[in-house]
Amino acid sequence: YEIPKRDWSSDVCSSDLAKTISYRILSSGIGFLGVFFMTGSLKAGTLFSIAEIIYKPLQYYIHERVWYRYIKYGLKEENK
Repeated sequence: YEIPKRDWSSDVCSSDLAKTISYRILSSGIGFLGVFFMTGSLKAGTLFSIAEIIYKPLQYYIHERVWYRYIKYGLKEENK
């Protein structure tokens, strides 16, 4: 399995950024609604959404670092 080369043109990066932002909004909205419907509290839903906006990117970064360092699935070995 070979990973395709990344196109770093500005159009692709802009698209990635737009998708990232829209995903974060959608995910946080779903989290807000879940907590709101479980608790009936706007405050709890809002606090959960704010915490999720801060925590999820950090969680993803840590996951990526662990994956890259220890798992290496899908990474191509360099010839030494």
